[in-house]
Amino acid sequence: QVYKGLDIITNKVSPQEQRLCRHHMISFVDPLVSNYTVVDFRDKAVALISYIFARDKIPIVVGGTNYYIESLLWKVLINTKEKASMAPGPVTDRKVELEQLDGVELHRRLSQVDPEMAAKLHPHDKRKVARSLQVFEETGIPHSEILHQQQEEEGGGPLGGPLKYPHSCILWLHADQAALDQRLEKRVDDMLAAGLLEELRDFHRRYNQEKVAENRQDYQHGIFQSIGFKEFHEYLISEGNCSPETSALLLQKGIQALKQVTKRYARRQNKWVRNRFLRRPGPNVPPVYGLEVSDLLRWEEDVLKPALEIVESFIQGREPPAEPVKMAYDVHENKRSHRVCELCDRVIIGDREWAAHTRSKSHLHHLKKRRKLEAASRAAETEGDSGDAETSGEYSSLPL
Repeated sequence: QVYKGLDIITNKVSPQEQRLCRHHMISFVDPLVSNYTVVDFRDKAVALISYIFARDKIPIVVGGTNYYIESLLWKVLINTKEKASMAPGPVTDRKVELEQLDGVELHRRLSQVDPEMAAKLHPHDKRKVARSLQVFEETGIPHSEILHQQQEEEGGGPLGGPLKYPHSCILWLHADQAALDQRLEKRVDDMLAAGLLEELRDFHRRYNQEKVAENRQDYQHGIFQSIGFKEFHEYLISEGNCSPETSALLLQKGIQALKQVTKRYARRQNKWVRNRFLRRPGPNVPPVYGLEVSDLLRWEEDVLKPALEIVESFIQGREPPAEPVKMAYDVHENKRSHRVCELCDRVIIGDREWAAHTRSKSHLHHLKKRRKLEAASRAAETEGDSGDAETSGEYSSLPL
């Protein structure tokens, strides 16, 4: 939503709603800027939060992208841009440059300069590996060492530095999965009715058509990675160059892809909340209050009224009437443990991921296959040993 354009597909708040409450950080970045990062977001947002507090108002961070919300809650990011911008010549994004390299080569380089970080990152996770290499190249300090320094600060914890705003709370709106899926499908239909295709055509013509012609299209950076744009890529580039029947099929394919990826993203968001906010060990986690939004007819009773009571309690410095959501977690769980499954030829990061892998169908299939081979090998060895015994007995009766 920080980028100008694609207002429908990014579900930007309507001008009518913006008149009810002042909104910030919407539609201010040029869509062709590809190196806008979470650090840029954090720096601008933190300044705005200070400005809102100075006016005796309460900033409400709405998301969305939970990774960006984390950057505001905790001291977890490392700013390397300032040092890089002092270098002469045009400013380039070193992370984007590194991402062009082969993943294996990237991981090998990181292993040489920061073996601890390399052991925590999957070789296929090019973005994180490239980021860790960038941090080392632009600061001269291993990424893992900087993270340790943050965690050891007063108020820090196993997964990050101290809370920036100690009196914050999280309101988590969640719904029954079936109700959520149905609502997301309807949202896509509403977006189409609101003029989604016209918006996509216009944006493609203005910003992406030339890139496609030169084979420079990039759906990994900037606004082009938004859910919805790349799903209609085939439809947009073929429109007017194929039969109406083919165009209609590609359109339906794009619509179905958008619905699927939207539902998948919603699941990831909820998983992130559970893993990062509810199962996050340490004292530096704000309380999370769950608000049930499955039945929109009960919005007043289930969402608005309890939310106002919770926020009012925080303002007045007393305990809210609602209990925060609690979720059991294993304090000994290592989210960055590094294991290699030689059987499946895979690198697995994290205790929970390893446990899931050892229970997976593919792993159990390989395990069963290996056990069969081992059993056959033992049977062959046993048969060979018994044959040797018979032969030695036979020859022992012969004269020397």
